[in-house]
Amino acid sequence: MAFTFSTARVLFGPGSRLEIAAQASRLGRRCLLVTGSRPEGCAWLAEALSAVMDDVFVIPVKGEPEAAFVAAHALSARTRGCDAVVAVGGGSVLDAGKAMAALVPNTRDVFDYLEVVGRGMPLEHPPLPLIAAPTTAGTGSEVTANAVLLSGAHGVKVSLRSPEMIPRLAVVDPELAVTLPPRQTAATGMDALTQLMEAFVSHAANPLTDPLCRDGMVRAARSLRRAVADGTDLAARSDMALASLFSGMALANAKLGAVHGFAAPLGAMLGAAHGEICAALLPHVMEANIAALYAADPDHPALDRYAEASRLLTGQRDASAGVRFVRSLCADLGIRDLRALGLDDERVDEAARKAAAASSMKGNPVALDHDRLTSILRRAMGR
Repeated sequence: MAFTFSTARVLFGPGSRLEIAAQASRLGRRCLLVTGSRPEGCAWLAEALSAVMDDVFVIPVKGEPEAAFVAAHALSARTRGCDAVVAVGGGSVLDAGKAMAALVPNTRDVFDYLEVVGRGMPLEHPPLPLIAAPTTAGTGSEVTANAVLLSGAHGVKVSLRSPEMIPRLAVVDPELAVTLPPRQTAATGMDALTQLMEAFVSHAANPLTDPLCRDGMVRAARSLRRAVADGTDLAARSDMALASLFSGMALANAKLGAVHGFAAPLGAMLGAAHGEICAALLPHVMEANIAALYAADPDHPALDRYAEASRLLTGQRDASAGVRFVRSLCADLGIRDLRALGLDDERVDEAARKAAAASSMKGNPVALDHDRLTSILRRAMGR
């Protein structure tokens, strides 16, 4: 057995956001602050940073970070002399911050570094030091080694990836998520559960990622409904913040699978929320993987993984019970199917072909042929 495990330094707990400015001042003097589309929501942090740093350059991110947008703002930050980055927001904001931190010192065209649609070249220089503070509980981007960017020209979302892109510090404050609306809480929480499930059954799972996935799945199973029903339930928010954090640590070291393989092209094709796409797909991918594993090898170790995941989620060591749990959870949370999210019959074949080429598909515990991929999509469309 051989594996590696890398992660960020983590500062966790209610109120931990108040430490960001002091921590940033130890990393540099000219700060790039990356926020969501309403930067006034981070005025408290911009003020705190301005008190301890020489300059604060604020870049708001609206929607999915597009490759050209990120490259242009990285150039602006380079011109401004930024030497440290703080990103506060959802997964898109954190990914934008990570990509900008990487591209400020690495000056090639962004497509030289991108996977799948680019050249996939390694970074020549270390990224700027970065503090990542999530305001949702879903992507785990605060501890991952990649940034997912939209390439509009190619109609896909792809990664800029390097082991050095793991943030220097992850500040995980559950209080930052208490105002997140129920629909976003549900979608991001389902993304965390998906990542925990996929990392757990991945062929690259290892003895360090397994305990994170086990603990995270238990937390998500008991607390996601509660966090959606009452956003001020800090115990539920803390559980989901940990589930998301653990999912990021796990996926960064054990890969993902077919759900995220589909989500990469579908996110660009549909413009729907990443977490909701993952939720719509998860029970159908679980079911298809289990069937494909049985057909290939009834004693495949990934089948034991699915059975154990079911036990963690439901108390029953039966893989099909886990599928039923996820279906029921999606129904309770009001997750829409892929047809409602915008996928039509004419684009199923295109989505399957693009998913087969996605980097996340490499972590799936079993190979899925084109017919299985299209079948998953049609089932996830409600057919």
